[in-house]
Amino acid sequence: MKLLEGKTALITGASKGIGRKIAEKFAEQGANVAFTYLSSVEKGQALEQELQ
Repeated sequence: MKLLEGKTALITGASKGIGRKIAEKFAEQGANVAFTYLSSVEKGQALEQELQ
């Protein structure tokens, strides 16, 4: 069982930097990840594809 399996995380500012890495790590550990971003739609969509 993964550390965050069955948990849900909301991460703000996840399209780049620390927020992105946190989203990636949480997803790797089994969390359901919801995230927001401010202005980079392309980076947000890329992260969405990566996490699926």
